[in-house]
Amino acid sequence: METRIEVENIRCGGCANSITKKLLEDPRITAVNVDIENQTVILESEEDIKADAAKILFGLGYPEKGTVEGMEALKEKAKSVVSCAIGKVS
Repeated sequence: METRIEVENIRCGGCANSITKKLLEDPRITAVNVDIENQTVILESEEDIKADAAKILFGLGYPEKGTVEGMEALKEKAKSVVSCAIGKVS
């Protein structure tokens, strides 16, 4: 089953690496493709895991589009910078 999640704050390959690595820790997810240009994460799994995947992405600082505003959005952007930096080093 393919699941698409439009997220915020994806800027580069470092972001994509962090997202991919973290999502693949979930054994239900068999593949991850991060479309940097369109800020979309595409997952392959046997079951509907969108809600769980969105929570993981939120924890990394990549909230689903339209789910955070104001100061919360700023906080998530800061978390995404850290995730991005980790992804560049990995």
